[in-house]
Amino acid sequence: MHSRAAQLDGMTFQKRLGSLGDKQTRIAAIATALAGQLGFNVEQVQRAASLCKCDLVTSMVFEFPDLQGIMGRYYALHDGEDEAVARALDEQYQPRFAGDTLPASDTGQALAIAERLDTLVGIFAIGQTPTGDKDPFGLRRSALGLLRILIEKQLDLDLRTFIDTAANNFPVALDAASIGDPLFSFMMERLRAWYLDAGYEIQVFEAVLARQPHRPLDFDQRMRAVRAFRALPEADSLAAANKRIRNILRKADTAIPASYNTDLLQEPAEQALAAALQALDTQTRPLFEQRDYTNALCQLAALQLPVDAFFDDVMVMTDEVALRDNRLALLQALSELFLQVADISQLQG
Repeated sequence: MHSRAAQLDGMTFQKRLGSLGDKQTRIAAIATALAGQLGFNVEQVQRAASLCKCDLVTSMVFEFPDLQGIMGRYYALHDGEDEAVARALDEQYQPRFAGDTLPASDTGQALAIAERLDTLVGIFAIGQTPTGDKDPFGLRRSALGLLRILIEKQLDLDLRTFIDTAANNFPVALDAASIGDPLFSFMMERLRAWYLDAGYEIQVFEAVLARQPHRPLDFDQRMRAVRAFRALPEADSLAAANKRIRNILRKADTAIPASYNTDLLQEPAEQALAAALQALDTQTRPLFEQRDYTNALCQLAALQLPVDAFFDDVMVMTDEVALRDNRLALLQALSELFLQVADISQLQG
């Protein structure tokens, strides 16, 4: 089967993106980097990548395109290739449609991600992005399939970084490096639709998106945490408080200190809030480090009473500059604690 690889150079993938041979080479580069990052068998991934498009030049697949990958697996087994390599040649196209199964093997997952990422970056680079109902290259399907693999197969990969990795494989003249942010935003829109279809509220998605997590698996962990938090009785009050805090900080016409000074906390309510904030910061720090966002947010729900008391009893924008700035710093510390997961103020809609 490997003897057919040379024929790929004579088959065009897309006029500006080169031949199928070029595409196979790019897929191999991305898949190898993925394998190294995720701890997969690099040698196995490289071998599968070097064969991944070879069945496209066979008469069987030329006659029946739907058999791409399936025939690749059979040809590879016939040629004595490792079972894992042969299986990956089929799995690279999974999921083939909405709700389809995902590639089960590490090697298949690496190829499936690399194949989609190369197509997405390349087509974006030549300006052929989907418009309206038109999506001739199936980019929406490719984007969602890639995201599903990363999330459902628990692959902790920095998607934004790997978009750049894929872009580096294209000629400089194509300027693929410039499409990183637009492509990432496009993929986040696909993620939005996926979560809404799964029953998540739009406010939950917007709260997480505001933090721009680059790892889809991490994004999913935050989504689950915010949904659990929103079900708590304290959630509405804390969301409203966070929105109020964000507005206060945004309108402040002063340089807010990096940290608050406990010696300047005069009112019992601000002293109580600072004490609760310090205690919860200590308790939740290891949870945030472990990405145990659900337990962290649930613990932060205990801030509801001291936060409500603070806003009832303390005037933030006092005429005394030192007190005002210190109170702003206290509110900023409170906001940043929640922002380690999501922008909770977005839950107010």
